[in-house]
Amino acid sequence: MDEILTLGIESSCDETSAAVLRGGREVLSNIISTQIPVHQKFGGVVPEIASRKHIVNIMPVIDEALRKAGVTKADIGQVAVTYGPGLVGALLVGVSAAKALAFALDVPLLGVNHLEGHIFANFLQDKSLEPPFLALVVSGGHTALVDVADYDTFRLLGQTRDDAAGEAFDKIARVMGLPYPGGPEIDRLAKEGDPLAIDFPRALDKAGSSEFSFSGLKSAVLAYLNSEKMKGHEIHKANVAASFQHSVVEVLVHKAFDAAEQAERKTLVLAGGVASNSNLESRLMEEARKRGIRFQYPGRILCTDNAAMIACRGYYQARAGHFSDAYLNAVPGLSLGV
Repeated sequence: MDEILTLGIESSCDETSAAVLRGGREVLSNIISTQIPVHQKFGGVVPEIASRKHIVNIMPVIDEALRKAGVTKADIGQVAVTYGPGLVGALLVGVSAAKALAFALDVPLLGVNHLEGHIFANFLQDKSLEPPFLALVVSGGHTALVDVADYDTFRLLGQTRDDAAGEAFDKIARVMGLPYPGGPEIDRLAKEGDPLAIDFPRALDKAGSSEFSFSGLKSAVLAYLNSEKMKGHEIHKANVAASFQHSVVEVLVHKAFDAAEQAERKTLVLAGGVASNSNLESRLMEEARKRGIRFQYPGRILCTDNAAMIACRGYYQARAGHFSDAYLNAVPGLSLGV
């Protein structure tokens, strides 16, 4: 099992990715074809366009992953694919390709939860990492705290009641006239601003709560921008970005460590696209040092949607005997921690 080659496929949103892993943690290839330039003109991902681009990209990306890994399809021992959550049309492209390949090669098929994949990206970053630990999952569509007891046992402690943190970043960036994707732009601009310049609210900030809410913060930022505009004041965008980011990050940091303490976990891992936010990373590292907790986060490539993390999760599912059948289908609203 340790030497088995896993082909991973990811197509949940606007990245078409394929990867080959040897065993559970050795990445032989991880090819990502991004659609960001295509969707930038629309200010966000257009699902129908994303699906069509996946259809065009999926087989060339798989072929490139095999070529870079120096293997052939005949060498693949199992196929892991994201089946949810995500955009239904985009997911169907990856699931269809994976099912066809698994059938043609007569190898096992593994349907992977995309969010569990994000958590497992940390195993690729640090080969010494082992459960149990607490995971803070922060992406464009999800913000959640998950207790990971072992490789196949997840307990959802809390999640956002409305907007995810990444979604709030993108929406605020859009109203500020920043290009898509908005998260990295807010992070860049915030470095030039004062995080304490504007006192934006922090919802559900009381101790002991593991749930999140960012819709109120988003509304407060919009109200501030509209008010300043109506008053004829010049808007200092860097201060807005820094103050908004500060409110989001402080809530994430405090809730993550409170949850780790409640769950009695000595390791905290960060996962999801917003894991690449430099302020979030630095604040979590700072707080981890203060509390004597081990903190782990993936490198930039592994923070994004990628197939290596899907192959890693698939490997551990296979080790536990959790395979999928030919009826595997896309589940756009798939939950975390089940």
